[in-house]
Amino acid sequence: MTCASVPVTLLRGRLRRRHRLAHHTTWRVGGPADWFYRPADRVDLIGFLRSQAPDQPLVWLGLGSNVLIADAGFAGTVIYTPGSLTELILDTTSGVVTVEAGVTGSKLARTTAGAGWSGLEFLAGIPGTVGGALALNAGAWGQETWQHLRRVWTVDRAGVVRERDRSDYRVGYRHVELCADNGGTEWFLAAEFALIAADPAVLTTRIKELLARRRASQPTGLPSAGSVFRNPPGDYAGRLIEAAGLKGLRCGEAQVSTQHANFIIHYGQASASDIIQLIQQIQRKVAEQYHVLLQLEVHVIGACHHDEF
Repeated sequence: MTCASVPVTLLRGRLRRRHRLAHHTTWRVGGPADWFYRPADRVDLIGFLRSQAPDQPLVWLGLGSNVLIADAGFAGTVIYTPGSLTELILDTTSGVVTVEAGVTGSKLARTTAGAGWSGLEFLAGIPGTVGGALALNAGAWGQETWQHLRRVWTVDRAGVVRERDRSDYRVGYRHVELCADNGGTEWFLAAEFALIAADPAVLTTRIKELLARRRASQPTGLPSAGSVFRNPPGDYAGRLIEAAGLKGLRCGEAQVSTQHANFIIHYGQASASDIIQLIQQIQRKVAEQYHVLLQLEVHVIGACHHDEF
């Protein structure tokens, strides 16, 4: 299986072979991708998708804040969006903002807040891209990505771009699903949000307060992937893990955070296998004590042994 079916010289992005993915995740673990492509821009990305063999496995990667890469890596092609899909256009008279998938949530939050448009301040503390926030309906402090969304643009592996309304999707807690199954995967290229006018000073202060709350309650300065598990209905994953006495539990050099139990910290030379084993121990203990099987919020890339996931 080859990466491209047309000469890569026709493309303007950067293609790498057997590129290690650990450098592109906040957990700092994981093996290489067979192929790693960083497109020059949206047009180049579409051309690259059209060059791929129909059976070539593809996955998109943003800042890597909500993923676990297997130690063996990924047997396919990774498309890396940060620094590529970076367009951000804000209409300061209407509060409508159009933003591409590679823009960071922090930049989007600060840009809109600074211009006096409210709704996306919570993204300032989520270390990911807009593409990832769209795919997972990322949220914090009672707000979610899709609350103010009007429409999105997607692309499939054939390079076909579509414009879709919010009503085309079923959206829930950390879940986004296209209502009509078109038989193929679509990735988010860009999105349009309609925001609410507010005092820029108030919004900037709010961002500072949210970031301070995050620093006080979460291990933000250490290698992690953010929240590991989804909150079960009517409860919190962190509360259940802490109540089960699992704060500080270690496997190799991976450890359940002593500050927030729904975070796993990478100390030193942890492997993806260490993290997987720790995840499985947490699931077993919480299930035994509280009859709740915690579901992963992080997305696993590559072949892992995770029977209980």
